[in-house]
Amino acid sequence: MEAKCNRRCAFLTLQDPTGFVIDDQLAYAPLQELGWQVEAVPWNQTNVDWQVFDAVVVRSTWDYTAEPAKFLEALAAIERTGVPFFNSVDIVRWNLDKRYLRELEERGVPTVPTVWRDRLRPGELKELCEELATSEVVVKPVIGAGARGAFRVARRQLKSHAGEIEAHYRDQPLMVQPFVPSVASEGEYSLFYFNGELSHAIVKTPKANDFRVQEEHGGRIVAVAASSELRDAAERVLDTLADPLLYARVDLVRNPSGDGFWLMELELIEPSLYLRMDPEAAGRFAAALDRRIARIER
Repeated sequence: MEAKCNRRCAFLTLQDPTGFVIDDQLAYAPLQELGWQVEAVPWNQTNVDWQVFDAVVVRSTWDYTAEPAKFLEALAAIERTGVPFFNSVDIVRWNLDKRYLRELEERGVPTVPTVWRDRLRPGELKELCEELATSEVVVKPVIGAGARGAFRVARRQLKSHAGEIEAHYRDQPLMVQPFVPSVASEGEYSLFYFNGELSHAIVKTPKANDFRVQEEHGGRIVAVAASSELRDAAERVLDTLADPLLYARVDLVRNPSGDGFWLMELELIEPSLYLRMDPEAAGRFAAALDRRIARIER
């Protein structure tokens, strides 16, 4: 017998999903079994009565980087209606700017070495390579998603590529990191946690001669069993956070010495949860959301 859906949940998404791989819909059926009806609603859609929902979950809002201030304003307006909102706007605001990594490093989390700049001056890229003592760097925006605006450049290529990169970052904050060889040879691991419990894990490897692991850029995604070493590294990151999280994705790469992992990203806003990579993952996510709402309603 089909469960009666007497509660409504909004999954916030983007206006135009063309070119993106979204599998949030896999959670619809298990949520329906728990009495939930799910609707995908663009985060910037106007005239929405958010109070008709019993929960709002930020999901595939991957166009927010074009208008981050408007995005935060929209989420704050939803949260002010009193509807349970995940993850909280405070968490979103903190996690939106990748300079949160600097804060986590100060808390003792091993992270990829990074230098930060508010803008890139002409000729500065060479200095940053020297500061990081590396022959190859990755340059990324501090507010970004899906590797948009990311460049990988070797020191020997600076003369031909620095102009383009410096022009791109003439007026926007950036981060510069050494290229981590294990990204290409071993891959980037992602561990997924729902209500603080490990759900599943994957490893993402870029296509040949690339550094971007996202599938939109040809990356290969494989399900893996998380080793105790990976779990310890991920949970060391999560233990630094005080706020309860419905979902979290911890992205880790093996450090060059091979004796541990560096945090690449802590994704708390709109990470792809790769529910399709584990047959039980969608059910775990549905149960986690249902339990969170039950605790709120007590």
